[in-house]
Amino acid sequence: GRNIMFGIREHAMGSILNGMALHGGIIPYGATFLTFSDYMRPAIRLAALSNLHVIYVFTHDSIGLGEDGPTHQPVEHISSLRTVPNLMVIRPADANETAQAWKIAVGAKSPVALIFSRQKLPVIDQTKYASAEGVARGAYVLADCDSSTPDLILIASGSEVGLALKAYEKMTAEGTKVRVVSMPSWELFEQQSEEYRHQVLPLSVKKRISIEAGVPIGWERYVGTQGIVIGVNRFGASAPGELVMEKFGFSVENIIQKAKSL
Repeated sequence: GRNIMFGIREHAMGSILNGMALHGGIIPYGATFLTFSDYMRPAIRLAALSNLHVIYVFTHDSIGLGEDGPTHQPVEHISSLRTVPNLMVIRPADANETAQAWKIAVGAKSPVALIFSRQKLPVIDQTKYASAEGVARGAYVLADCDSSTPDLILIASGSEVGLALKAYEKMTAEGTKVRVVSMPSWELFEQQSEEYRHQVLPLSVKKRISIEAGVPIGWERYVGTQGIVIGVNRFGASAPGELVMEKFGFSVENIIQKAKSL
């Protein structure tokens, strides 16, 4: 009796979660495809307005969904959820970041949206790169150059972090000083001190590229006027997920081409 089979009725599910959170004694969560967060929006807004500890598990988070096509491929939804006051949005890059995201969500005092991919993602090697504990600060330096000041910063969330690391490896081998920042949560990052935020994203480094499979809106605050946003400005397409991602510019080659243009 721990699981409720809500069926395909996200608005009712969101409302019931609110009632469960108000009753107290448990932390309720509800799960659905990210694109169907639209149906839950009034309930999500009410949870945020009421400081209710509800956890939303949104899966199938991008055009990487593939063959189900544009109707099921969320494009504007991550950005849309970020606009809700008092809602924490976390989009982890791998299994380790996911564990940290759950830890944060369980300990939160207000609603949290966890955003997960459908496609298989590699587990980032924490012996080679930074620990996933950095998720608690919203954004952290995952990979860095030998120099204290990089030539370029790649900022990514979720499934695109692995892509950023591949581009980092290739550009580093070619002699470019690159930093990779994993940014699973804007809300958590904005809660950090100005000193920490400037450590992660130094003001002196103007050449920045953000990589996220969603609408670009909002990323300009992190890439600045001289940076580039790799995002999705249209609805998706029906094709194998890897092919859709590549055609929409989410490839190592495109990231490097954009970097060279800077």
